[in-house]
Amino acid sequence: MPTPDFVLRLRERIRHDLLWLPGVTAVVHDPGGLVLAVRRADTRRWTLPSGIPDPGEEMATACAREVLEETGVTVVVDRLLSLATLPRTTYPNGDVCQFVDHTFVCRAVAGEAHVADDESVDVAWLGPDDLDRLEGQAERARLAAGPPGPTRFAV
Repeated sequence: MPTPDFVLRLRERIRHDLLWLPGVTAVVHDPGGLVLAVRRADTRRWTLPSGIPDPGEEMATACAREVLEETGVTVVVDRLLSLATLPRTTYPNGDVCQFVDHTFVCRAVAGEAHVADDESVDVAWLGPDDLDRLEGQAERARLAAGPPGPTRFAV
């Protein structure tokens, strides 16, 4: 489901005004170190799997759920890589959102990657030389491949 019901109900009240939301992004590695990516149906851009937690849902739980819903891949969430406020996004319908993104490093443990919902048109495992396809997310994917370190905060 592209837009959660609770967001649709909020939109009935606030229309297209700025909506501040939590978000989750997953950097998923397979055993060979490849990174899972999806090609979004709305923008046709390659991105890391991501989504919006349900009210009261833990961020790491939401992250694993979103990966499974979008790609059919079951993951174990290992650590929080970064926490950042993303730039405002205006969608084609005029809705404005700004996300506080929680990016997690995850390991694929089961499932075959495939398009599992209508939010994506393609799913692929990217090697290190292909990460630039992720545009603004390539740096996070590269950081996740390195040794564990402290959580990154935007300054």
